[in-house]
Amino acid sequence: MAFSKSQIPFTAQHYLVCGTEDCEENCQFYCNPCHRPLCEQCRDEHQKSSETKNHEVVPYQQRKRQLPEVKCHIHVNRYVDMLCEQCQVPVCSKCAIKDHGRHTFIDLETVYAENCVICLNEINKIEEYFLPTSQDLLKSTKTDSTEIKKIMESIRTSMRAEAESLKGMVDAVTSDNIKQVNEQEKSLLQLLNSQDKKYNDYISYLNELVKKCHGYLSFKNLQILMNEITKNLKIDLIPETTKPVPPVFTAGQYSKEDVTKLLGRVIVPDTKPEIRKIKPMESLATQLKPAEKQRKQDREKSDVKQTLSLSSSVTKVREYTVPGVHNVYHISLGKSGRLWISDNNGNLVQIDLQGNQLQKIQTNGRYQGYHTVTQDGDLLFTDNKNKVINRITVDNTITEFIKTGDWTPFSIHSSHINGDILVGMIKGRDAKVTRYNKTGKEIQNIQRDNKGQELYKYPHFITENINGDICTSNYLNKYDVVVVSKSGQHMFSYTGQWSKFNPYGICTDLLGHIIVCNGMGSTVDILDQGGQFLYLLLTEQRGMIGPRSLCVDDENNLLVGQYNTNTVTVYKYLQ
Repeated sequence: MAFSKSQIPFTAQHYLVCGTEDCEENCQFYCNPCHRPLCEQCRDEHQKSSETKNHEVVPYQQRKRQLPEVKCHIHVNRYVDMLCEQCQVPVCSKCAIKDHGRHTFIDLETVYAENCVICLNEINKIEEYFLPTSQDLLKSTKTDSTEIKKIMESIRTSMRAEAESLKGMVDAVTSDNIKQVNEQEKSLLQLLNSQDKKYNDYISYLNELVKKCHGYLSFKNLQILMNEITKNLKIDLIPETTKPVPPVFTAGQYSKEDVTKLLGRVIVPDTKPEIRKIKPMESLATQLKPAEKQRKQDREKSDVKQTLSLSSSVTKVREYTVPGVHNVYHISLGKSGRLWISDNNGNLVQIDLQGNQLQKIQTNGRYQGYHTVTQDGDLLFTDNKNKVINRITVDNTITEFIKTGDWTPFSIHSSHINGDILVGMIKGRDAKVTRYNKTGKEIQNIQRDNKGQELYKYPHFITENINGDICTSNYLNKYDVVVVSKSGQHMFSYTGQWSKFNPYGICTDLLGHIIVCNGMGSTVDILDQGGQFLYLLLTEQRGMIGPRSLCVDDENNLLVGQYNTNTVTVYKYLQ
């Protein structure tokens, strides 16, 4: 079968030769440790050799991409070959010893190969689904355009036949009707032309994206490569268009008294335009890996995000009294909309959507955001006396999950992005935020900014934004909201709008807004994700007296708790 140049796959090459010296056989396999293509015979010999029998030999298409040889910009005689897990930067062995003591490292070639697979998968989806589907839709618009012209010509022929029998008596009416048809034809063809342009633009965009992906595969700056792939490599959805509904000509009844009725009229059917059918992506979806599934969920969230914006007014939706607590100092959203709520006396209760108490636990937590719900639905809460983090599974089994050593844990948040656990803790006059993975392994500590200054005094509430930024409410001698990036770089600090700012509960929403309680000023402040103050969402005039806790529920409503009442108030602030 002959292929045009545009149809040749990007992975194709003229002749893939075995990498063994003096062997010119066709390559079928690949040794990942040696980065060497092998024919079937050389593969067998390779696996029999005592030196290489334990090497991983895979079909060529499943090979790991070889890490480009990039020299360290600091130690120019060494190559970058490791990734620091804490700092998320590529390093050489000398950098690892000198600048990343006690950090953990992973093989950079493995990370590079994984990112190349992601990139290739995106290219495959574009070439196997998005491009062919878009081209099919483009063909359908051209077919519809031809069909519309045929239908319109048929209508004109029928109208002329009707007019011929009435001769000059109906010339004026016939002229008006033809003008109407021409205008409708023009309108429909303009619609189809705009659809042509929309799909041509989208196909051009897809081709550019493929080129961009190819560019990533040969990119030498590994840090930028990984950031670009994880943050920017998203395929816009195929635009929707509608099939035009052609008019229908209805023949008239001949009568000299009613010439217009005799000639008939053109009617546009009251039919809802049919959405062009786009073939499902099921065959590709079944092959999605976990990372790809996460990106698919992110795209779905993005679709919801595009329909939301800040409302011009805040509306009180409902409120309910929480049994078993004296006030509401912290709220954690659980599965199926259920809530965990705590007060300043160590009472921690679970309620359903109607406010009915389901469970109650006595803890030593007080004024902090000391509990959170994981992706699996388990509850985590800190025990600051015993310096541990406890877990309650969905079957109500309580176990010690993490021991924090000399540090006293206060605030905690379970990431909705990757399941990591963020803990605000103190030891004497020192304070920090520690990141654990979902198994409880410590993987990051954030304590100081780039100038060596302490970021925290008392991190008593903590959360994470949609882009992975860590947002923390500071207390005791340093009243501010501190926001750092996922890697621990200080982004900004927010100190409120008035002289009296005492931050308590903090949360973020689907749009990346940061919402924080000002307990001293009795306001709820809202910022964008870059730290720009937007406005006071709630004030004392709206009934806020010492707000302490915040949470955004599954319906994108804001839940607010206060220190002087055990009532949770629900507000709608997005539209």
